[in-house]
Amino acid sequence: MEYEIVVGLEVHAELSTKSKIYCSCKNEFGAEVNTECCPVCTGLPGALPVLNEKVVEYAVRMGYALGCDINPVSKQDRKNYFYPDLPKAYQISQFDVPLCEHGFVDVLVDGAEKRIGVTRIHIEEDAGKLLHGDSFSGTLVDFNRCGVPLIEIVSEPDLRSAAEAKAYMETLRDILLALDISDCKMQEGSMRADVNVSVRPKGSTEFGTRVEMKNVNSFNAAAHAIEYESKRQIEVLEAGGTIDQETRRWDDTQGKNFVMRSKEDAQDYRYFPEPDLGTIVLDEEDLNTWRASIPELPNRRRIRYMKDYNLPEFDAGLLATDPERTAFFEECLRIGGVAPKSVANWMIGDVARLLGEKDAVLSQTQLTAAKLVALIALIEKKTISNTAGKTVLEEIFSNGGEPDDIVKAKGLAQVSDTGALEAIVRDVLAQNEKSVADYKKGKTNASGYLVGQCMRASKGKANPQVVRELVQKALDEA
Repeated sequence: MEYEIVVGLEVHAELSTKSKIYCSCKNEFGAEVNTECCPVCTGLPGALPVLNEKVVEYAVRMGYALGCDINPVSKQDRKNYFYPDLPKAYQISQFDVPLCEHGFVDVLVDGAEKRIGVTRIHIEEDAGKLLHGDSFSGTLVDFNRCGVPLIEIVSEPDLRSAAEAKAYMETLRDILLALDISDCKMQEGSMRADVNVSVRPKGSTEFGTRVEMKNVNSFNAAAHAIEYESKRQIEVLEAGGTIDQETRRWDDTQGKNFVMRSKEDAQDYRYFPEPDLGTIVLDEEDLNTWRASIPELPNRRRIRYMKDYNLPEFDAGLLATDPERTAFFEECLRIGGVAPKSVANWMIGDVARLLGEKDAVLSQTQLTAAKLVALIALIEKKTISNTAGKTVLEEIFSNGGEPDDIVKAKGLAQVSDTGALEAIVRDVLAQNEKSVADYKKGKTNASGYLVGQCMRASKGKANPQVVRELVQKALDEA
């Protein structure tokens, strides 16, 4: 039997606010254990929470970015469960009235566009962190992470493969970074996902029993977890077994998952309205300001670059997802006069290579959009060769200067005068009689060798196209 994989993701993103969600403790990673916590985030009796307004703003902005409906009136709820890293024995979250609902994310998978539904985005506080180590016995708890503000982005079960799930998570990361509301450092737990997987016979409209894998903290791990779990479920069903609704722990090192517990349902958490916090009422003026602050998003920009400039998906993604590269590319297009694809090729090719060699970003170099456009224009006008263009670019990176001035100073102007080039071609053919003979015997690659020798004789200044035509003409007449 053929099976279809059904995946839904609950992506948690830590928000980059200065303080935590319900207290004034610093919201920062890497502080000494249990130094960034207070009576509120450790749940001491009598301590009362106060909502950080910036958390609401960031969540609503993400909602607008994903095309969500924003609930102008919402509330917060207590989600009750016991775990050692949750000192209050409940988590303040949102249950039936979240801030944002009914959105979507457009993703690209192998060049094809697909829309993934977003059920909701809500705010909640993070729990602490359990510590295990060889230097001590048992388990310790660090409460620094308690109260760190999160948004949880819950997808519809619209994902049908590990590749789609990975593309969806990468797209969310790009949007969060573009909005500057999360640093998305997965190695620090700033972005992680609970992965829900089920399988069903192909063509069926009924969902299978889903299994959840908690806190998967990398894109590749999520893809591997989905592939493993879907295969495991299919094997169970093929053997005549049934799938249990349960939570499993993914171990990326071993490449497998392990049962943690039976899966909880909403009633197991005994949700009820948070009595220590008031209703969230959003001001219309604030909503309009937050809506207007949403820039063109990386996923939409990538699709636009592909459609408008005929860029490959990978190239468009590199230019669309990095704010500095995007600004530089857009400035080149604004200046105009050269092909957008040429700009993209230089930025992704030689410019990226030089940045990597110097371990720098564009703003740390002397290259500007105007200089790159001027350089490309010289090549497109056949004033200099592509090879000479690389030399000019390296000079700009090292010492600055204008492309025209560098070309003159280094004598890089391309020679297209046929009279001068014909003399070079005659000399080269006379010195390479064997290659000429080989060409006449049918070894056509000999002409390429002769063109190369002509370029060497001209010290790279000859127009390659003109040289190629002159060599071909000379060979035909020989």
